[in-house]
Amino acid sequence: MTHHAATVSGLVPIPCVWMRGGTSKAAFFLARDLPADPDARDRLLLAALGSPDARQIDGIGGGTPLTTKIAIVSPATDAGADVDYRFGQLVIGAGRIDYAPTCGNILAGVGPFAIDRGLVPAEDGESVVRIRMVNTGGLCAAVVRTPGRRVSYAGDLRISGVPTPGAPIELRFRDIAGSSCGALYPTGNRLDRIEGVPVTCIDNGMPVVLIRAEDVGATGYETPAELNAATAVKARVEAIRLAAGPLMGLGPVAGKVVPKMTLVSAPRDGGDLNTRSFIPHTCHDAIGVLGAASVATAFADAGTVCAPLAAARARDGLTAMAGPQDVSVEHPTGEFTIRLSGGPDGAPAVALLRTARPLFEGHVLVPSSAAP
Repeated sequence: MTHHAATVSGLVPIPCVWMRGGTSKAAFFLARDLPADPDARDRLLLAALGSPDARQIDGIGGGTPLTTKIAIVSPATDAGADVDYRFGQLVIGAGRIDYAPTCGNILAGVGPFAIDRGLVPAEDGESVVRIRMVNTGGLCAAVVRTPGRRVSYAGDLRISGVPTPGAPIELRFRDIAGSSCGALYPTGNRLDRIEGVPVTCIDNGMPVVLIRAEDVGATGYETPAELNAATAVKARVEAIRLAAGPLMGLGPVAGKVVPKMTLVSAPRDGGDLNTRSFIPHTCHDAIGVLGAASVATAFADAGTVCAPLAAARARDGLTAMAGPQDVSVEHPTGEFTIRLSGGPDGAPAVALLRTARPLFEGHVLVPSSAAP
């Protein structure tokens, strides 16, 4: 671990870049600036973000799941990638970091960060950064605009949930089906009945359980605040989640943030389906990138709980896809379009556009008691 400034009055400065990626924010670190020992690393990161305090008042964490994330980036250990990306989700109020899932929103910032930090040389015009998602083993190629061999964050692309436009960052995923569970449909079925409720358990980059909102006593059009206050709905969703985890090969999931739970309903704003997602107990203000990829994949397959919603588009299933198909996933703050391309094994490749930018860079000051 290296430091680039002197210790200040019992505080240790750790190089850090606070970045927005898609609709989330995270503290980005180079692995070489953190302790090699995982326990020491996590003590430092928890102190930096201000956990376990739920408000994170004594750290830089944002106090919500979407703004309390960590990205650790290093040169790749695999010849098929340029950089390794380890994602950490701080569990609000619990004083621990969950490394089980990855995060596609924060992934959008990894390519620009790697170029800015000198881990990957930039090409003139655009640069492709091959990223290995350490948590799941999945691979992504991020296409970053680099005119004059420098990252450009300015652009005209607008994404739902972000008020300002930015340069498009195209994320091209491959080999992500079953990345956490070992199979696209980890239970072996497109449709299961868990706790008496029809569900679809799927993993196309993120383990997700899809449930028709009406089947758990919701409409699917509630605000996140209304769902967070709906104790009966949340209790039913959690009971399904706890039962689904072992069936999906995830083991006991009481202490994990996966699988993500997504309520689906008919679209209202011109999309293909409407969603409300829990991560895992709090309703998401939007929807995660890879969560949306899994949801879109289920929608594109006629045998899932999404079948009634997909009927209007008369889909024949993934293996019959003749070319790329866009699925528009509505969420509480807008929509998310996922592009699916058919593959020979029936599991689609996924591509999408995001924006990202650094918010500040410098050093986060951590109490010396938490830094080795």
